[in-house]
Amino acid sequence: MSTMTSVARVAEQRRPTFLPELFGPTRMLVAENMVYAMMDSLCPLDYGGGHWDFYERGGRPLFMAPTSKARYRMACSGNGWQGAVSAEAAGIIATLFAFSHLSFHHAADQLVEGYVRLYEFAGDHPEAAEIFQAID
Repeated sequence: MSTMTSVARVAEQRRPTFLPELFGPTRMLVAENMVYAMMDSLCPLDYGGGHWDFYERGGRPLFMAPTSKARYRMACSGNGWQGAVSAEAAGIIATLFAFSHLSFHHAADQLVEGYVRLYEFAGDHPEAAEIFQAID
């Protein structure tokens, strides 16, 4: 199953509402920076900033993904996993890590719901094995 048929890239005019819907209006800037910091930490060799696309499914925000490369070499120091994944999978991994870290500092159902929604989506992703090894 191709995930690109089950998710939609958020249109430019809807980008301003994506982050508040995904993370909450009071957490959106902290959360966005957390995703970028996670990507910096996980991909020191391949990521150096750049534009990100936002993705949704069924009209609900799902994850962010970088656009500067097609694939990223990632390394998770916490569990020793290393691998190369698509930009979409890298974004899913970074967004899941951000949700997890934020949930330790912000008691918000929206963060839990966003994590669960993305985790369930990741299970159907073609790179599910890599995603789950990275976040384990």
